[in-house]
Amino acid sequence: MSAAGRAILVTGCAGFIGSRVCERLLAAGHAVVGVDDLNDAYDVSLKRWRLAQLEQHPGFRFHHADITQRGELEPIFGLAAGGVPLTAVINLAARAGVRYSVENPWIYFETNVTGTLNLLELCRHYGIGKFVQASSSSVYGAGEELPYREDMRTDWPLSPYAASKKAAESLCHSYHHLYGLDVTIFRYFTVYGPAGRPDMLPFRLVQWISEGRPVCVYGDGSQSRDFTYVDDIARGTIAGLQPLGYEIINLGSDRPVTVMELLTMVEQELGLRAAIRYEPSHPADVAATWADIGAARRLLDWQPTTSIREGVANTVAWYVRERDWACKIPAG
Repeated sequence: MSAAGRAILVTGCAGFIGSRVCERLLAAGHAVVGVDDLNDAYDVSLKRWRLAQLEQHPGFRFHHADITQRGELEPIFGLAAGGVPLTAVINLAARAGVRYSVENPWIYFETNVTGTLNLLELCRHYGIGKFVQASSSSVYGAGEELPYREDMRTDWPLSPYAASKKAAESLCHSYHHLYGLDVTIFRYFTVYGPAGRPDMLPFRLVQWISEGRPVCVYGDGSQSRDFTYVDDIARGTIAGLQPLGYEIINLGSDRPVTVMELLTMVEQELGLRAAIRYEPSHPADVAATWADIGAARRLLDWQPTTSIREGVANTVAWYVRERDWACKIPAG
């Protein structure tokens, strides 16, 4: 680790966003203590592929542990505190996905709420003064006013996933108030990019169209999402390590795109046409998301730099390069 480097614990390090955050931290000369339980929420081969990239860095140490189990976490904090002291925790471990949370809400609250509580308690116990928490645009529910601002009410979540993320935000505020913990909460807006989650639309479209499978579109495809490229998200997350007190900050592209527009871009990049199958909309889905990113610009000097077309091109290029095994990943 360089003289200017820090030791940072990143949970969910084998996840989509977590792995990119770790890569950027390591490239900047920081030591990274990675934690992940490698659960089977989606195909573990994708998580292991990301982890293999990280394990090539000498400044990376991996711990196979579950954040819902405080007994598994405590030795990790103890070891880190006894060697190079941890200066921050970035909590990117989560059970994500709106629809499955309706079927199994318990596992969402175990990871997203109890897991967050365990990490906050360990930060307090070991004197770690900075905590970065991943939240979601889902906490805004079906608010009619767009774009979404951080000062809008978030009292009506539409899914257990959204409710669990809102609960985690509230816990973070409690620990800031009671113990002076410096907390930055990021509400992410539909993150996509290479090696992305296979349960999300961008990965599905690329795989399904590439392999000649029917493309499932819920509703009429006019619903829009503020698709945000993973490298922009990772850069913003790391910027949140600076002292801020307590802040909730949107990270989004500020340029919503409809499902059908995204589908057309993927078709154009692949040079293929999709066979579309329409299905009814899911009641837990919202019609649109759109981030007001004024706070990110003001507090972090951050704004996205990757256009949706560039991001789609990068995503398709990754899939083509890794197709031999990526084509076998279940994508819903």
